[in-house]
Amino acid sequence: MNITDNIQKLADSMEKARLKSQIAAKEVVLLAASKAQTALAIEEVIKGGICNFGENRVQEAEAKWTALKKKYPDIKLHLIGPLQTNKVKHALALFDVIQSLDREGLAEEIIRIRDCGFRIQGKEFYIQVNTGAEPQKAGVAPEKADGFIDFCKKLELPVVGLMCVPPHDQPPAPHFALLREIALRNGLEKLSMGMSNDFEAAIRMGSTCVRIGTALFGHRD
Repeated sequence: MNITDNIQKLADSMEKARLKSQIAAKEVVLLAASKAQTALAIEEVIKGGICNFGENRVQEAEAKWTALKKKYPDIKLHLIGPLQTNKVKHALALFDVIQSLDREGLAEEIIRIRDCGFRIQGKEFYIQVNTGAEPQKAGVAPEKADGFIDFCKKLELPVVGLMCVPPHDQPPAPHFALLREIALRNGLEKLSMGMSNDFEAAIRMGSTCVRIGTALFGHRD
């Protein structure tokens, strides 16, 4: 099965999942998680109609996407991995969406760079919530999410939604439900949740963006 077939299969599965739930979003973005993928594979996905891509590391993304974004200016590039404070300016120059905002120091650095004249108008930010309270994983703790969202709002940082990566050894649905609950009470409309192995459950729980790698590109060698 080639990438074009994978895109169609995913689109069909996403729509079926969406129709099964009364709380599903009207529209769900398929974000191609392109970590470790070649520019050639990425271009094949672009030609298949996908225009949202996610990368985990700023440096790896710069190597691939600086040229690709010039060639395909309509692409929307998302950072879905942790962001180090010293990489903020590089990230803001390349990415249209930062999905991994998770601490006050990072938010303050973004604002500091903005106040020095760097335009962030039109960019979107998601707060990553560590729904499983996993010590090795990035993200703000669920019980601190409300306070951090409020902190970002006071900084006038354009936070539009929340993102999570549930523990791999637990059912994902309770984590998706928790993220949706936090978003609802804080007036955030976008939810980035669901990957190749659980995107259908995420869509049924209200996800507006699913991050798909393996089911789209296939298994890496």
